[in-house]
Amino acid sequence: MPQVQVTIDGKSYRMACGPGEEPHLTALAEGLGRRVAEMRQSFGEIGDMRLQVMAALTIADELAEARRRLAAAEAETAALRAETERLAEARALESGQLAAGVSEAAERIERMVQALAGSEPREG
Repeated sequence: MPQVQVTIDGKSYRMACGPGEEPHLTALAEGLGRRVAEMRQSFGEIGDMRLQVMAALTIADELAEARRRLAAAEAETAALRAETERLAEARALESGQLAAGVSEAAERIERMVQALAGSEPREG
């Protein structure tokens, strides 16, 4: 299993990860390090562990919000798909009714043509 050396808030940690995940783990550690540094600037020296916990909680809050938005987007997508299917079924039904109406009108016209042709006086 590959291992990566990451630095967060000036401290180095050796972390294990899956093959090929090294760049991702390094990027995550850099993001956490930036967050801790931002909080250190905002709150001053309140203790390394407390800063790391605050950064982790902030990230967890952002993740929870992203999950909530994703769930709302998935629900909206499902509703839109259902509405699209309902409209497609309604359009198919209307198309079928329209085709039947056109066919019926064509039959009536054909009967009228035949009736008119049968009632015309013949020349001859």
